[in-house]
Amino acid sequence: MPILDTIKEQWAESLARITASASTVDLEQVRIDILGKKGSLTALLRSIGQIPAEERGPMGKAINELRDKVEAALAERKEALAASELEARLSAEVLDITLPGRSRPIGTQHLISRVTEEVVEIFRGLGYQVIDGREVETAYINFTALNAPADHPSRSPKDTFYVVDRSGDTQSIRGESEVLLRPQTSTAQVHAMQDRELPLYILSPGRVFRRDTADPTHLPQFSQIEGIVVDKGITFGDLKGTLEYFCKQMFGEDRATRFRPHFFPFTEPSAEIDVACGFCGGAGCRSCGGTGWLEILGCGMVDPNVYGHVGIDPEEYSGFAFGMGVERIACLKYNIPDLRMLLEGDMRFLRQF
Repeated sequence: MPILDTIKEQWAESLARITASASTVDLEQVRIDILGKKGSLTALLRSIGQIPAEERGPMGKAINELRDKVEAALAERKEALAASELEARLSAEVLDITLPGRSRPIGTQHLISRVTEEVVEIFRGLGYQVIDGREVETAYINFTALNAPADHPSRSPKDTFYVVDRSGDTQSIRGESEVLLRPQTSTAQVHAMQDRELPLYILSPGRVFRRDTADPTHLPQFSQIEGIVVDKGITFGDLKGTLEYFCKQMFGEDRATRFRPHFFPFTEPSAEIDVACGFCGGAGCRSCGGTGWLEILGCGMVDPNVYGHVGIDPEEYSGFAFGMGVERIACLKYNIPDLRMLLEGDMRFLRQF
């Protein structure tokens, strides 16, 4: 059969198969059968080598024209089939607007942040100003200015995170200029006493860092709130009245409190405040060690030595200071047995609050 007749038959057969294709999948198979490596048109191109040399040019031109016609027919049919399939899919996937929508869960404030704001609002109602402090401090501000002696255990690298220089050596412990992560927000009080005019009614919340192993009652990083008052004529009675008011506002009027003598380097006299155990109501249980009480915060009258480091005359001014851990407050208020539960991110637990 002359090759020109073969070309005509090839075009008629290809066009018939393209037109008969019912889907883009069928059409792709037709394309492969015609234009693929083993396709009929590819085989026709390879057969040119079998005809005389003088006939190869016209034959090659005719076969290339056939290829262009086949590709154009394939493209046109593909476009038509794709549009038809899209319309069919849209008809089958019609949105049923009668179905209820999918609601997204609404996030809530973390319990630690919420308790921090509760404490802050109570003291703001008493006229306190809220200040921020530095999380990285010098040993002078953190220890010396707060009347901690050079041999105090908290100065040890076993208790405090000291900053390490680039050579890998920890800066000299016991020096006044070494840098550390603050273990208490009392450092903000030192800056306030140095920089602000008296009288002071200051509250300083923030994160603190201690070399503690995480357990039900301790965390290596936690949130703390400390307050200080410096004014003329401040007495221990003012301290007691202020903190009893705070405890009643935070835990309720029926929650009993008590003051116990204690020691802190930066206050004299010093005390710790306990609240009645929320688990047993003060009867004694495992959570409170059988005492019926749980420690909530430490406090005391500012030691006169502290005033000497910040340039305040202790003969003219007096004051008190206090400090509390936010996580501990949250656990005492909501009867949570383990501080770590606040940080584990278990939504089953956090959603309760």
